[in-house]
Amino acid sequence: MTMTRRTFSTALLAGAALSLAAKRGMAETPAVAPTSARNVVLAHGLFADGSCWAPVIARLQAAGLNATAVQNPLTTFEEAVASVTRVIARQDGPTVLVGHSFAGMLVSECGMHPNVASLVYVAARAPDAGEDYPALAKTYPAPPASAGIVFDGDEGRLSEEAFLNDFAGDLPAAQARVLYAVQQPFNKALLTGKTSAAAWRTKPSSYAISTEDRTISPDLQRFMAKRMKAKTIEVKASHLSLISQPETIAALILEAAGHAS
Repeated sequence: MTMTRRTFSTALLAGAALSLAAKRGMAETPAVAPTSARNVVLAHGLFADGSCWAPVIARLQAAGLNATAVQNPLTTFEEAVASVTRVIARQDGPTVLVGHSFAGMLVSECGMHPNVASLVYVAARAPDAGEDYPALAKTYPAPPASAGIVFDGDEGRLSEEAFLNDFAGDLPAAQARVLYAVQQPFNKALLTGKTSAAAWRTKPSSYAISTEDRTISPDLQRFMAKRMKAKTIEVKASHLSLISQPETIAALILEAAGHAS
């Protein structure tokens, strides 16, 4: 067919429209997950430390992945972000960034790092950029654990009763008491931080909802997972699914890394 000026202009406009549509699609749809990420960085939330990831890490290592747990200082948001960023920067290739509970904020913020290929949220906060997460949480019924937070000056922690019943409710009592004994207090200043980015808007994301959660409302988790268009699973577990059902959480991480579980 002979290309006239008119048909050339029509083709040019059609091509531009397709290009614009593609760009819009890219802005709204996360990229495809990596096929062979071998690094996993795991961040913990409140009332815990990096050892809470040990059951998951054992399974990731058995699958041949390089897993590193961050020791979140739980002091200020800026210092928590710095602790995660340092570990991400040490990775030698595509990395899956995983966060539990409060650390979902760190995943949203630090997930913009070029080493991070995909994100996994485990019963975690998943704020949008600049969003007031406490205000969002207040639109749902207050979870029982929130009434169990006690303060010594600026340091907050969970009472033993709240820890056993509302934080680690599906763990054997003896195991939960050990975790209670080693919980790391958080500073009040930590809770004032807001994310400046929402990495889940541009990177493939997964979310594990804890259906029996008494620390973050399961319905709030469902809202955040749906909003981020995450690959979502529901786990019949307390807030500590990473300890009570590590095989399920590890399988989700392996999938995010592009590995068969």
